[in-house]
Amino acid sequence: MSSPNARGAGIASFVGTSIEWYDFYIYGTASALVFGKLFFPEVNPAAGVMASFATFWVGFLARPLGGVIFGHLGDRIGRKRTLVATLLLMGGATTLVGVLPTYATAGVLAPILLAGLRLVQGVAVGGEWGGAVLIAAEHAGPKRIFYAAFAQQGSPAGSILATGVFALVSLLPEESFMSYGWRIPFLASAALLVIGMVIRLRVEESPEFVRMREQREVAKLPVVEVFRSAWPLVLLGIGASGVGIASAYFTNTFILSWATTDLGITKSTMLNVLLIVSVVQFVTQPLGAVLGQRMGAARYMLIAFTALLVCTPITFWLVGTGDPVLATLGLALSIVFGGSSYAALAGFLAEAFPARVRYTGISLAYQLCGALIGGTTPMIAQALLGWSGTIWTVVAQYLVIILLTMACVAALHRRSAAAVEPVPASV
Repeated sequence: MSSPNARGAGIASFVGTSIEWYDFYIYGTASALVFGKLFFPEVNPAAGVMASFATFWVGFLARPLGGVIFGHLGDRIGRKRTLVATLLLMGGATTLVGVLPTYATAGVLAPILLAGLRLVQGVAVGGEWGGAVLIAAEHAGPKRIFYAAFAQQGSPAGSILATGVFALVSLLPEESFMSYGWRIPFLASAALLVIGMVIRLRVEESPEFVRMREQREVAKLPVVEVFRSAWPLVLLGIGASGVGIASAYFTNTFILSWATTDLGITKSTMLNVLLIVSVVQFVTQPLGAVLGQRMGAARYMLIAFTALLVCTPITFWLVGTGDPVLATLGLALSIVFGGSSYAALAGFLAEAFPARVRYTGISLAYQLCGALIGGTTPMIAQALLGWSGTIWTVVAQYLVIILLTMACVAALHRRSAAAVEPVPASV
């Protein structure tokens, strides 16, 4: 049986990350559907989408900065207080996007303000993920792989919220949607922020951090210590996070744009497809946490990635038919394996770093991957599609990321500071 503290920390981690990812994902959805027309109207539609995806990438470039800042605070002053700060920062920036003037009103200032708020979002989510993983994992003891996955459940939950809200507002007449409807998902973040703060303030501090503080083992300069003694783990952690980060942006951003622009699937239909796929991920992803706990995270992830290699060409072929039902089947097939490996990733990375620099270490690895791989995914995919005229170059891009991830997972497991399988536990 798990302790009440472990369950409470897991629930707080799940709720907080759900809100954070909702905020992050609605920007990605708006990038595909709205921002190119409203903030970059002076260029042709394809270039507008590329420019919109570029502001989308700004958030990823800021994520490593957030990982350094809040990783330092999390390793110095504690996981809980740091997580409260990241939630406030993210909620405030997202709400402000909902009241931004567009290019028609403010000219070039509009995209500058949009990029600035995306930067703040990136800093916030860069600090959020590592703390959310650790507040759950460090309360859980030997069940850390399972409980760390509570933070990972926030990703599909946030995607369900984001896609669901956009699906509803997309039912408005096109003129109303482009005028004010797209703002509603961003403004709704203010209400979610209040809910998240109430839950997060009730969670207790991580017992491992409390122990380190009492025994005066807290690192003075965590980022310096990480780069001095654990930089190989950071580099391998970047690669090991590749599929976990990139897959969401192939699906929720690039494929959304491709399907609604080139394949003739309507905006509302494609949003409903993605909503169904997010529900499939939410339901099936915990299986990866259970199997990762029992089999060992690295072993399970490698099995899931092998299956994903086989499924990826099938997924893109089914989406490319332009049939919404087949597109749903294809994306659901892919997300079962990609999502379940994502569930095991959090605990796997947490095990790789010593406790005194764990927040900084996993944040840097995960967020640098976001900047280098995740944020560039839709831009590179769009560029490949435009250059080649065929979706199979994009398929090749995804397969390369999967192979890179597999190699880094295997290498990190061997080099990890705790390169042993997690203690088996029934969950």
